[in-house]
Amino acid sequence: MSRVGTYAINIPQGVSVTQDGQTVTAEGPKGTLHTQVGESFDIQLSDQEIRVQPRAEQISQEMKAYWGLYRSLVANIVEGVSEGYSKKLQVEGVGYRAQLEGDNTLSLHLGYSHEVRVEAPEGIDFAVEKNEITVSGIDKQAVGQVAADIRSKRPPEPYKGKGIRYANEKVQIKEGKTAS
Repeated sequence: MSRVGTYAINIPQGVSVTQDGQTVTAEGPKGTLHTQVGESFDIQLSDQEIRVQPRAEQISQEMKAYWGLYRSLVANIVEGVSEGYSKKLQVEGVGYRAQLEGDNTLSLHLGYSHEVRVEAPEGIDFAVEKNEITVSGIDKQAVGQVAADIRSKRPPEPYKGKGIRYANEKVQIKEGKTAS
């Protein structure tokens, strides 16, 4: 039995979930998302909850993993259309700064000879406050990918900790060279 797959997904107020074959669509106050569920799984949809169940009697180890995956994907779209997701990044370093240009362009000054611009994909919003960048949207995968792309522009270096890091990330600072 999959531990994650056995849990029911509660449908919050204001969210409607529909099923068309193996496609699950969630519509809520923040928008609409859909995901595909594998052919070997059934989606049991009621007014209050959603359950993902395997069709086969014998469940292999691989099927257990997919059971938990599909349940998580459906739970992510339901939570995304009701509450949304966000990731916070911090810009650390002397002269390093981030600013918002227009509605969807992030301008980063990261110690390079040029500024780095990041365009927000559709469905993603940026917010900048002092040295903190907030990436938000309804799709959990897209929010995480955009945040990872921004972090990759200047990851934190291990000697002074300068760069872009996640808000809760701990950077292990190395000891510098010592003269002998």
